[in-house]
Amino acid sequence: MARIIAVANQKGGVGKTTTAVNLAAIIASWGNRVLLVDADPQGNATSGAGVQRGSFRRGLYHSLVLDEPVASITLPTIVPSLEVVPSNKDLAGAEIELVEVEQREFRLRRALASVEPNYDYLIIDCPPSLGLLTLNALTAAKSLVVPIQCEYYALEGVTELFDTLARIRRLHNPGLMIEGLLLTMYDERTNLSAAVAADLRDFYGLQVFQTVIPRNVRLAEAPSHGKPIISYDANSKGAEAYSRLAREIVYESKSAGSGSGGAAVL
Repeated sequence: MARIIAVANQKGGVGKTTTAVNLAAIIASWGNRVLLVDADPQGNATSGAGVQRGSFRRGLYHSLVLDEPVASITLPTIVPSLEVVPSNKDLAGAEIELVEVEQREFRLRRALASVEPNYDYLIIDCPPSLGLLTLNALTAAKSLVVPIQCEYYALEGVTELFDTLARIRRLHNPGLMIEGLLLTMYDERTNLSAAVAADLRDFYGLQVFQTVIPRNVRLAEAPSHGKPIISYDANSKGAEAYSRLAREIVYESKSAGSGSGGAAVL
């Protein structure tokens, strides 16, 4: 069965979509069959994987609300073995239209069940909120990657997210695990980045990935060209960092189970 990994944080601007796109692309480049699920109405994961905005008519909205089979809306990307379930602004309507639907929290899990055997990894990019779309993603996922920007309020945001995850495990998905907390936008020139990283490691220990994602110009440029970093500049520091992260997730968590980067119970 596929490993279903959600990338989530209720805060915006923490590198969530960048992480989802590049993690999916690198794992696919190693020969794995990967499906990137864009669960954010902004559609940035879709365009970041090379699918042009406006080039498709059906997206995740049609699966969640109209029961369109996921296989019928899946699109190829510029990376072999990587496909995407696209999203656009229509998806924002799902939050409202599903309010009265019975078991609305399980719509994404059910939609993905039919295609899960076709892939080795499903990676879900969540919106920067803890609304119904994120709830669906966390109910469907088997584990969670939490990108955290190296800034002063990082610990406060993680605490809030963990409170939500505890409720999700209790009510909807008791098997949900933490894949790891990922430090992003790390600036080695500042004391603040080092201090935040040290605080997170002291508080959460082995739940924090060893890999840190640095601030990197090439990494920031890649989405504007509609390319993952390995297609835009495979030799950049950003590409190297995400490759290390992918190795932690693909290899270390398989062998260690709960060590650094390994899935751990909330």
